[in-house]
Amino acid sequence: MNILQPIGRFMLAFLATAGRVVLFTGTAVSHCLRPPFYFRSMVNQMVEIGYYSLPVVGLTAIFAGMVLALQSYTGFARFSAEGAIANLVVVAITRELGPVLAGLMVAGRIGASMAAEIGTMRVTEQLDALPTLSTNPMKFMVAPRLIAGVLMLPLLVLIADIIGVFGGYLVAVYKLGFNPANYLQSTWDFVQPMDVISGLVKAAVFGFIITLMGCYHGYTSRGGAQGVGAATTNAVVSASILILCFDYILTEMFFAI
Repeated sequence: MNILQPIGRFMLAFLATAGRVVLFTGTAVSHCLRPPFYFRSMVNQMVEIGYYSLPVVGLTAIFAGMVLALQSYTGFARFSAEGAIANLVVVAITRELGPVLAGLMVAGRIGASMAAEIGTMRVTEQLDALPTLSTNPMKFMVAPRLIAGVLMLPLLVLIADIIGVFGGYLVAVYKLGFNPANYLQSTWDFVQPMDVISGLVKAAVFGFIITLMGCYHGYTSRGGAQGVGAATTNAVVSASILILCFDYILTEMFFAI
């Protein structure tokens, strides 16, 4: 029985944490759907998540597209199928690499920032003071971030898709010697609306996960500066793991359609 005790403690702690996350999620979503709405805070978060994350997402997307075109040429050349490079790049970017890479980059930047900001307010008792000002902390601090994340990450991913395909175009045309018009025509003919839609749906889910994990770990942080540091780390790690898990789940759902 001594061998089973650590496993049991781990499972009980995991289930307790999962229950707290589910309750926090339900409360946060309910505040997102009920007035009052803090539009100024929401706009500020949209700028922070969308505009200021654009450089890192754009750089990640363009180099991902360039590397994908270069590596696919190495493999396809063995089968004399170099013409399929444009098809592979556009499908891989829109369906998979665009949403996942953008989500991971935003998780590292926004998830950590939200956890640190809200965690600092928690340990300095600023969140506890908000009810004295007739302000609900969940509605003022969490709801605008969740809404902004769900709205802005699909826009980021849409821009990342365009930049990633452009990166593949640069390598294919200027490095591998493809005809520019043929490459663009092949890309346009092969891509389907569902490819883009599936990526944008993933992006919306990833945006919700990133902001939820950042807000949850910051909101529940304890123990001063050390607790805020742990909350920041946990927010990034949990968001990244959940992004990869839900990426497979959503891919399986779209694959069945």
